[in-house]
Amino acid sequence: MDSRWDRDIKLEVRERLLKIKVLLMDVDGVLTDGRLFYLPGADGKPVEFKGFNSHDGLGFYFLNAAGIKTGVISGRESPATTERARILKMTHVYQGVMEKEPAFDEILKKEKVTAQEVAFIGDDFTDVALMLKAGLGCCVGDARPELKEVAHLVAKAPGGHGAVREIIELLLKAQGKWDAVLEKYQLADKKAKASMGF
Repeated sequence: MDSRWDRDIKLEVRERLLKIKVLLMDVDGVLTDGRLFYLPGADGKPVEFKGFNSHDGLGFYFLNAAGIKTGVISGRESPATTERARILKMTHVYQGVMEKEPAFDEILKKEKVTAQEVAFIGDDFTDVALMLKAGLGCCVGDARPELKEVAHLVAKAPGGHGAVREIIELLLKAQGKWDAVLEKYQLADKKAKASMGF
């Protein structure tokens, strides 16, 4: 196991990670760094753009292969989010919802899971209710301090800079699915050699 797992992850959090079947998150400030860019569209009207992290994106590919469902619940409507969710094969996409609990409850019913089997990643006050409701409440490294106080797991990386990937890797390691990722990319032997000092 890697040093982050040994040093920083409490037994209670490991037990919560083991139960997770669905990973949900906010978008702005979690999948992005929270900045919004407005550029003129073909009609001259401003169009919103977001920047997503490719490392996070590959993490979604790992989750899909492991059979863990994913989704976003965002307070903003954005074509960029719709397209990113399509590319990453997210199962659930809810946008334009400031009160996020009804969307969360609907996902539980659709997936036939309990709240304890869902993880949620947030960064600001509108995410607190779902972080408290989920079996594993997570936040990004630059989340509001109030969220860090209630989170089960706080990523070291900030939103939009690999925080989601960090949490995905911890989830897969807890569930014994990370070695399959390493084997797929021919890294398993290198990891073993490194641990033996080669």
